[in-house]
Formats: sequence, C-alpha cells, structure tokens
Amino acid sequence: MRLLTTVAALRCYLNQRRCLAARLASTESNLMLSEELLFDDQTIWDQTEIGLVPTMGGLHKGHLSLIERARQENSTVVVSIFVNPLQFGPNEDFQRYPRTLELDREFCEQAGVDAIFAPTPEEIGVPQNSIQESQVTQVIPPSAMISGLCSLSRPGHFQGVATIVTKLFNLVQPDRAYFGQKDGQQLAIIKRLVADLNLPIEIVACPTVREVSGLALSSRNQYLTATEKEQATVLFKGLRQAEAAFRAGVRNSSELIALARQEIAKVNTIFVEYIELVEPSTLMFLEKVEEEGMLAIAARLGSTRLIDNTILCDVYDGLRQRQAIIAIDGPAGAGKSTVARQVANQLGLVYLDTGAMYRAITWLVLKNGIVLDDECAIAEDARCAIAELAHQCKIELTPSPNLQSPVGVSINGTDVTQEIRTIEVTSKVSAIAAQSEVRKALVKQQQSWGKRGGLVAEGRDIGTHVFPDAEVKIFLTASVGERARRRLQDFRKQGQPEVTLEQLERDIAERDQKDSTRKVSPLKKAADAVEVQTDGLSASEVAAQIVDCYQKRLSDEW
Repeated sequence: MRLLTTVAALRCYLNQRRCLAARLASTESNLMLSEELLFDDQTIWDQTEIGLVPTMGGLHKGHLSLIERARQENSTVVVSIFVNPLQFGPNEDFQRYPRTLELDREFCEQAGVDAIFAPTPEEIGVPQNSIQESQVTQVIPPSAMISGLCSLSRPGHFQGVATIVTKLFNLVQPDRAYFGQKDGQQLAIIKRLVADLNLPIEIVACPTVREVSGLALSSRNQYLTATEKEQATVLFKGLRQAEAAFRAGVRNSSELIALARQEIAKVNTIFVEYIELVEPSTLMFLEKVEEEGMLAIAARLGSTRLIDNTILCDVYDGLRQRQAIIAIDGPAGAGKSTVARQVANQLGLVYLDTGAMYRAITWLVLKNGIVLDDECAIAEDARCAIAELAHQCKIELTPSPNLQSPVGVSINGTDVTQEIRTIEVTSKVSAIAAQSEVRKALVKQQQSWGKRGGLVAEGRDIGTHVFPDAEVKIFLTASVGERARRRLQDFRKQGQPEVTLEQLERDIAERDQKDSTRKVSPLKKAADAVEVQTDGLSASEVAAQIVDCYQKRLSDEW
C-alpha cells in the first residue's frame, strides 16, 4: 500500500496503475470467454476500474464497509484522508477533529486499500479558513438542497463539501466513489453534483453501519463518554418508532416526526436541531410519503453533533415495502441457474436471466450491422457503437410457466426469445459481454428492476455487488468432486467428447482459485448470506431450502 501526500505522486501512481492494467487487459483480451464461463458467473475481464473512498480520517467499521464494497468492485482502491477546512464553520470543531493518520494507515493496509491520498490543504490549493472566507473557486449545490436540514445550523458546509469532493474527483478520476447513507443530505447533493456536471463517476451509496446498540458509527462518536453513548442510542430508537408506524400505515409527516420526537424526548440531555421528512433525492420537504421519504435527525449531546436517518419506502402491495430479492451466488457448477429458476417458479418471482440479457444485446449489435473482427476482438469504433446501444436499449424479461422453456426476452419492444439462441448470436456473445460498458448498462437495468423487487438472480457477485441490499442472500456451493460429477453427466447428455472426472476436478479447482482471487468482483460469500451445501441434494431439494429461508426471512421481518 502506498501513502501519497502530493498531487504529483498521486498522478504518477495512478498513471502507473492504469498502464499496468491496460497491459493486463490487452493480454486477457486474447483469451476467448467460453459461454459456460460467461453465463455461470458473469465474469467480466475489466482490470482498469478505480474506486475512491473519500474520508476525513478517524476511520472505523463504517469506513471499512465502504472500502470492502470498493474492493469488491474495482481493481484499484484509493482512500482519501483530508480534514476539509472549507466545510467547518468558524465555531465548529475543525482544530479538534480526530487526526489519526498512522492508525488510519494501518487500518487501510489491513483492509486491502491500494493507496491513501492524504494531502495538506496547501497541496491542493485550499486555505485553512471557512468557505465564507475563502477565495477559491467554489462548487455551489442547488439552493433548494442547501436551504434545510444541516444547512440551517452549518451555513456554507455543503459548498465546502462539494468543492473538495469535486477536487478529489478531478484528481483521482475514479470510476466509482463510495459514500455512506448516514450522511443522507451529503449523499443526495453529491449525486446531484455528478449528474449536473456530467462527471463519469458512479456514486455508490452504502448502508449505515451501526453499533450493537443501534448508534450510527461516526468519527465524532469518540467525543462521547460511555454514558453519552448510551444516551445517544435514543436517536435510533426514535427512527425505529417512526419506521414501525410507517409499516402500520402512517404516512403523514407530522405524525411520523412526532413519534420520533416523543421517543427522543425521553433523554433530556439531547438537544434536537431538527427532525424532518424529505424526499431522499431532491431533499424537498414532504407532508406525506407517497413513494419514498427520508426521516432525518440532527441533535447535540454535550458538545457533540450527531446525525442519523432512515429511508421509508411506500408499500408495494399493501403488505410489504416491496417484494423481496433473492440473490444466489456461488462457484461454477453449483447448479445456481437451475435452482434459481425453480425458486422463482415456486414463489411467483421473476428469474433474472442475465445470460439472456447479454444475448439480447448481442442480437441487437448484429441487427445494427456492427462489424466484429472475430469472436474475441472488437475494433475501437465498434466498441463505442456497442456502448451506445447498450446504454440506450430497454430489455424486458417475461417468466415462463414451463421450466423447460426459456425466459421470454424482448429488447426495445421486439420479442427475441428464439432469435437469441441462434448459432450466430452464440458465437459472438462472449466478445460482447466482455465489454465493460455492456456490463455497466445491464447492471444498471438490473438494479432498476430491483427497486420493484420480486426477483431471483444468480451469479458470482449478485449479493455483493448487483443487489447488496437483497432481502435473502444465498451462497450455493458443493464439493469439487460433486461439481465435477455433475459436469461430467451434463457433458455426456450433450454428447460432448469424453473427459475424465479427474481432469474436470482439476479444472474446477483451478477455476475456484482464479475466481476467489480475482482483483475485480472475486467469488466471495456475502457476510449476511446463508450458505447451502448441495452435495447429495437434488435441485428440487436445494430450491426447497431456499424457499424456506425466504419464508422465514419474511416472517422474521413482519
């Protein structure tokens, strides 16, 4: 891991990483992706992506969750540590804000961070005064987004945040940047900043990490005494009261706020700055939750300012906030696709056939006459055309009542269920799927469907990357010997050339090693996934276990 303190060192480091990644990508582009490899775990050979985790130091488990997500999705992870003077007011805690660079350095090294960028204010051209007194060029968010919530007691704060975050984005030029949901107003403003300035960066929101007591993790928690930490949990309790009322049907802002305020009032040492219900993306105040609302709280306990929030989603069908998502991950040959289709069929959910989605894009590419040099090489102009098609197309999947029939697929309104199974599409799909922009476009569509819920999806990083908030996560696995036996049976049924069981076992073991040690999207069991060992079980028996997990999960929640 590298500690970089100057802009010159950062640029040199990132240039070296990109050059190395380009050479690796060039070498791997000559490898043909087999269809089995592609559709079993959605492997995409992209070695160039950079993830940025912006912090002010004082790192804790909340930051670790951001780093782990970045590690899962990028080949290079950069953590910035910069106590930003522009976001502190004249009477705020800039001077005493935790500065623990050596501890943070050890923390990052253990977490697998590639580089820390820890500049001084002078190094990146920021004077050590507040945004109101600064003469630097400022990035000013829309006035409607900085006129309420924390802006009332911290004028200029979000201008300071937006200015420094924009600087960091320009310096690092990451593909993705990671922020916690705890800072809900900040998250909404940064998403708007990226959209309005057309920055080519994906903003990844990560769930709030809490102590066992429910207290949201924050660098400022170290200011609290043990007694104050216990008292501070009342903020979370207030949010929980509002959540319970929301699930019971309460939608009016005044009622939800009153319930949270009533709970917090039980601790008379806490001074509430605000409790407000706003739309999570625009931060506009809501009188009633129609679809989604963010109930946000800011309060002071002694000299420490604390914030927290919860997202309230409107009901999906009168019973649940949305139908659940079941994410099934696991190694090659574990039977994920067969089981996923059975689970979806039994529960009346949609089987997210990602392989069919890649085939549909390939069909569209061929229909538009885009010339592919060969199965695994695509010219630069063709790559641009493919990227444009992928990001503009709309794919729809229709469940099939017959498990032996393929999922119905349409793209841009055209039914291509049968067309995507042709030899022509099959021969080109691996090369199309290897394009990172195709992967990004399809994941975006998948996540859009995920907002409605009601999906069963399988792959290698479904529960850790595509749907990290899935209600039910399953890690489906089996011994190498069992998977080799199943693969041999499949080969014989398909009339493929005979191969020994020993050879299949060696191939699968090697595949497992490669998948679990990949720099990008390695095969990894999500922390909250249920592992299902399938040795000796039929697909129906495995599906029954997953259905049972699903039903127990819903009964526990409701």
